[in-house]
Amino acid sequence: MLWRVELEALLRRLRRRRVVATVAVALPVLGLAFVRFGASGRFVLAAVFLGSLSLLSVIDIAERRLPNRIVLPAFVTVLAGQTMLFPDRALEWVLASVGASLALLLLHLAYPRGLGLGDVKLALLLGAGLGGAVLTGLLVGTFAAAAFALLLLVRSRGAARHTAMPFGPFLAFGALVALLGGTP
Repeated sequence: MLWRVELEALLRRLRRRRVVATVAVALPVLGLAFVRFGASGRFVLAAVFLGSLSLLSVIDIAERRLPNRIVLPAFVTVLAGQTMLFPDRALEWVLASVGASLALLLLHLAYPRGLGLGDVKLALLLGAGLGGAVLTGLLVGTFAAAAFALLLLVRSRGAARHTAMPFGPFLAFGALVALLGGTP
């Protein structure tokens, strides 16, 4: 029984650290979004989108997973918000979500060990948040992941060849670049 109490205490400490890490990541990102969009509905939607991506990145780094209980409600919320703010672009949001997710699904099917289904579902959220700019987000995220992987390989002199790394934070970075660098 003592081990159970110790385990629960450890899990509480880890949860607190995760909250601190999420806030540390989200606050500057939300500040950038506020500077970009000002006090508007677009900023509120960007805050939900980027806040979700921040939390998912922290979880993916810690646990190597992207929980459905966060990804899917965030996707529905962002898609609904985009449709309300920009009803004339509703088809774009849906097609971007489905297209990005299908593209990553094909990659997952081609090499399941290289890309998880969580990343495939995350692509739904990216499409809903970025619309047509999702391609930019995916490309920036992929190149950032490749650069990081190359750095790991060089530093470890090739020993990191079989090291798994979370892809979600890189996709989130690509989404941030696409969202804040695109048209408002």
